[in-house]
Amino acid sequence: MKFNYEDKNIIFPDLSDFNLQQILDCGQFFRYEEISPQTFLIYTGDRQFKLSQQGDKLFVYNAVEEDAKFLYDFFDLERDYGKIKAFISKDDPVMAKACELGYGIRILKQNVFETLISFIISQNNNIKRIKGIIEKLCMNFGEKKEGPYGYYYAFPTLSRMIGLTPDDLSVINAGFRAKYIVDAVNKIAGGNVKIHNLQNMSYEKAKEELMKINGVGEKVANCVLLFGCNMLSSFPVDVWIRKTIGLLYNNDFDEKKLGPYAGIAQQYLFYYAYKTKLKV
Repeated sequence: MKFNYEDKNIIFPDLSDFNLQQILDCGQFFRYEEISPQTFLIYTGDRQFKLSQQGDKLFVYNAVEEDAKFLYDFFDLERDYGKIKAFISKDDPVMAKACELGYGIRILKQNVFETLISFIISQNNNIKRIKGIIEKLCMNFGEKKEGPYGYYYAFPTLSRMIGLTPDDLSVINAGFRAKYIVDAVNKIAGGNVKIHNLQNMSYEKAKEELMKINGVGEKVANCVLLFGCNMLSSFPVDVWIRKTIGLLYNNDFDEKKLGPYAGIAQQYLFYYAYKTKLKV
């Protein structure tokens, strides 16, 4: 792990296949705000970070040195994404274009409970509204914290959400999703869904475990496994991505050929369709 720590700032130098804007814009993460070009405040769990990318360097301001290990893992900096792009785009000009456009995307390693609740909220929703609902959830049920950039709210832990009802959640305006959030909390707290053992399960078993929760179908389960458990073969498919694949590949596409990196490929395709304003 290569980094410098100077004047309370962490600097990750010589980064390749890394673009902070692309990572945050590709639909895998919702708690961030851009405060100036390529400079962001992000919130994950109970942490607040100010990040800025300058060329091949990532700066983390007003941080403690111990944050370097957390962020190194969070941004999956150890993994060679250049090799992955070469593998998934071999003999595939469409994927090669997607990899070129989204060259700096990496899969974040997020907290599994936070990822689950966030992607339950994401169902049949747009990014702006998803971010707003999650922020209301944090403001109403998360712990208030003071960071170097002001007060903020941690994502509510499981223990803080136990006992909540759909009526309690009406303040976050989640609509029909509120009852699914409550079901998730109750089943995890009661030991009926073991989300903290997912990484020790096979992909199929882990997906089956998540789908015990009402309102969690294959798409949400795959998002949780990809973004919360780093199961990179997970390939989330919704109507939008299905139409995207249909247009780009004329319905001749098999994610199995992407092997252990299917989920990373999905993010390149999602970002390509989003940025090129593909008509789906």
